[in-house]
Amino acid sequence: MTRSTISGIACGAAAGALWGLSLLAPELIGPFAPLQLASVRFVTYGVIALFLLAPRLKTLLPHLGKAEWLGLLGLSLMGNIIYYSLLSTAVQLCGVAMPSLIVGFIPVTVTVVGALRADSALHIRQLIPSMLLSAGGIICIAWQNFHNASPQHHNSLWLQLGGLLMATAALLSWTGFVIKNANWLKLIAPLSHNDWNLLTGLVTGGLALLMLPLAFLLPHHLPVAGWGRFFLIACGMGLLASIVANAFWNNMTRLLPLTMVGQMILFETLFSLFYGFLWEQRFPTLLEGCAIILAISGVISCVRAHGPAKHG
Repeated sequence: MTRSTISGIACGAAAGALWGLSLLAPELIGPFAPLQLASVRFVTYGVIALFLLAPRLKTLLPHLGKAEWLGLLGLSLMGNIIYYSLLSTAVQLCGVAMPSLIVGFIPVTVTVVGALRADSALHIRQLIPSMLLSAGGIICIAWQNFHNASPQHHNSLWLQLGGLLMATAALLSWTGFVIKNANWLKLIAPLSHNDWNLLTGLVTGGLALLMLPLAFLLPHHLPVAGWGRFFLIACGMGLLASIVANAFWNNMTRLLPLTMVGQMILFETLFSLFYGFLWEQRFPTLLEGCAIILAISGVISCVRAHGPAKHG
């Protein structure tokens, strides 16, 4: 295994560790809505990005044309605002199980798309073991969550269907983001991966500002308490799960081929499980343990399928 592969996997694990924290956020904000969480999180992302970009903004702007700005707009929507709003809403509509099952197949969809590309390092057949292991782990996790879901999430077929549609849309949104972002990182030679991350945050923050009236002015009943906790969580997610995690992700995307990039998303699932065990103060069940083993095996299988000669 080459040094760049090891570094890429480490960056993927770091991004997953921080993104795993964001999955706890909808459970921690209590009566606040997913749209409110998403808007404050991404406004924070934009403000921090602007602060970090300000000293170099004049030197970066000449490298950004209409195509680049439109690309940033699409990435901001697919990978941030639309994805997180859809996923948070899906969890509130039907609990954790169904969204976990649907969105958890992101590594499979990204890996398949990457293998079907003309410049792919591997044939799709070489990735079947990795995809099957990953899918098996995700199914175990979703099955466990289904049995642990609270009863209020099963009282309406329409809520279940709405959550299914939201989670499926989130799956498509994030898959598109991963692929498009990987393509853009190959085209922006004058810009660093961190510059691209911050520019994405700048555009995301601008879009999130437009969301604030919809999130906080239109609702008839706003929570009367818990605002300090809400802003602490939402702003913390803007810093850790957006600025820092996305920087790790972009660096990983440049170090690994697209077929491996998809598998790295499994780290988010693993870390979110770990945080969940800590939050609930318990050890994993047998089914959860099997899911963790399968997920890790899927990543290892993908790494071995590539081999040092194919991406060094």
